[in-house]
Amino acid sequence: MKCFDINLALDYDKYELGGGHRATMTCYLPSNFEEFSADRKRPAMIVCPGGGYKMRSAREAEPIALQYVAADMAAFVVHYSVDEDAAFPRCVLEALTAIKTVRENAAAWDIDPDKIAISGFSAGGHLAASAGAFWNADFAKEVFGNCELCKPNAAVLCYPVITSGIWAHRGSFNKLVGEDATQEQLDLVSIEKQVTESYPPSFIWHTGTDGAVPVNNSLFLAQALAEKKVLFELHVYPTGVHGLSLSDERTSRFKDGKYVETMMEKRPRQWVSDSILFLKESVFNQEK
Repeated sequence: MKCFDINLALDYDKYELGGGHRATMTCYLPSNFEEFSADRKRPAMIVCPGGGYKMRSAREAEPIALQYVAADMAAFVVHYSVDEDAAFPRCVLEALTAIKTVRENAAAWDIDPDKIAISGFSAGGHLAASAGAFWNADFAKEVFGNCELCKPNAAVLCYPVITSGIWAHRGSFNKLVGEDATQEQLDLVSIEKQVTESYPPSFIWHTGTDGAVPVNNSLFLAQALAEKKVLFELHVYPTGVHGLSLSDERTSRFKDGKYVETMMEKRPRQWVSDSILFLKESVFNQEK
């Protein structure tokens, strides 16, 4: 496997994006071998860690990418702008640039350009969902021209921030559009209000007891997808705190040298295998 970092080529100055951060992406590329996989073209998963648009959680970055590598997918982690640099649509353009970069390098990286998915956790779930909603928006067309290169073929959304209404994770939207945002600005970044028929097929999971990002966020998105007849799979596990990641020892928080048991719910652990089945059996095996 090859592992390396690249800069995402987005002209921040030209598009008046401001801030000092420049997005990068860590690439995890499984190797092909003459013995058994010389011509293999793999699906790709682009991972957006969570962190309330204030930081990027390491627990939702490399550990997630490696799960998809183990499923014979190429994987990428986007180090998008956060905190003072996170103003909309900066992060969305970075996520779309990541998709475009993977698709443009598909031949060199042994990737199927029609099987590129994006995943995200919490606020990273909002970012991944935003890529699905805004890949062909006017502001994207101004930057990319041909937005077909930026289109995600599928999305995996893990306890995602979706709505800016009464069930919102307010801190995420304060970072995106500011504490004094107008209703119009809030509606724009409320993803359930931006779903169209061109939204990508989506795998969504949440827990019913999530105290930080209420499960209503995923329910609203699922309802919007159903109304637009977009393929989706939704899992609501009965219990589990926010930020489960893989929900095991690999990604649990430590306290006093011990795992915090509340970060280790057994039921949600199956989300990774379920998402892979959704992608490979319900999305990527369909006729183009």
